[in-house]
Amino acid sequence: MKAITLLSSGLDSVAALAIAAESLEIEMALTFDYGQRACEREIEYSQKVCEHYGIEHRVIKLDWLAEITHTSLVNRDEEVPALSFEDIDEAAPAAITEASAKAVWVPNRNGAMLNIAGSFAESRGCDYLVVGFNGEEAGTFPDNSLDYIQAMDHAFSYSTQNGVQVLAPLIELGKTEILRRALEVKAPLKYSWSCYHGGETPCGECESCVRRARAFKNAGAKDPLLKKTGV
Repeated sequence: MKAITLLSSGLDSVAALAIAAESLEIEMALTFDYGQRACEREIEYSQKVCEHYGIEHRVIKLDWLAEITHTSLVNRDEEVPALSFEDIDEAAPAAITEASAKAVWVPNRNGAMLNIAGSFAESRGCDYLVVGFNGEEAGTFPDNSLDYIQAMDHAFSYSTQNGVQVLAPLIELGKTEILRRALEVKAPLKYSWSCYHGGETPCGECESCVRRARAFKNAGAKDPLLKKTGV
């Protein structure tokens, strides 16, 4: 069975790739450039992950998506929210993470990416699209949910001749469980960039950085990326 993987170099996409690679032949990894702040870093690290696994890497530019995105993940005039461990705690008001998600939302990003990846998968005779969608982020990003995956599978049953399906090995997991699985399968996390910003080192304050840091803390492990970048 063959697959195309969506790879941003984030913790989730790297973990999903590492897990899927144990049982599937990964034909290609796709990284998307839609003008996001961390674009250059994501491309650099995704290439290193692909070199680690010996798979083809392709970067897809979506200039039009950059043009129509007005939120802070792309628009440098808007501020990316800074969060704390307390803000992402289950006891915290949901409005905090909901506002954070809204501030970094990119219009139909996953829909656009999956449909493009579906074309590559069909043309390469691949059965699956591997994604890092997970249970923790599904709470605030509905396009990370199981319902969304099932809807895309239904759409692909019409739009691809070979019935491409979305494979999300992390869909029931939170970040701590994702990290533990990534460590078990020896995912190259030193080349995993989660930060919304694209500096020399992770900011440590955006929601993605905070969720990653909490996962490492809960797992009692040290983040190899921070050691690598000297943080």
